[in-house]
Amino acid sequence: MIVAMRVDHRLVHGQVAFSWVTAINANCILAANDDAAHNEIQMTALQLAAPQGVKVVVKTIAESIQQINSGVTDKYRLLIVVKNVQDAWHLISECKQIKELNVAGTNKTDNSEQVTAAVYLTAKDKQELKMLSASGVRVFSQMVPSDKSIDLIKKL
Repeated sequence: MIVAMRVDHRLVHGQVAFSWVTAINANCILAANDDAAHNEIQMTALQLAAPQGVKVVVKTIAESIQQINSGVTDKYRLLIVVKNVQDAWHLISECKQIKELNVAGTNKTDNSEQVTAAVYLTAKDKQELKMLSASGVRVFSQMVPSDKSIDLIKKL
């Protein structure tokens, strides 16, 4: 069962591994990222960042879509983490069971605009988030579980 999905350019780190895993009682983190899935050192680092007893799986976006839709992940309380809005859009577009997206942290680029303290979005990011929202996905931003959730679409 998918319990949460998060965009965080750092993928798995302290906030994800401890705060969110505890708050949502996740027992598996799926880091869906093409680059990380092809980098043994990054895969190992991501796996070491998780608390003991929490499984970390690093897959490409395509592999993640296949595994989620096949039902193989249903036995877990799954937290999905992606690195950027484009990956989130692609994954959610193919996995209709994902109904919420927490856009928590994105990289600042020359073409992006600051929307929250840690979220910078390009025009394409904004368009994709609006399309997700229009399809019924709740799009919000929340850094840590104790923070108030911000309706990201209203900020766009």
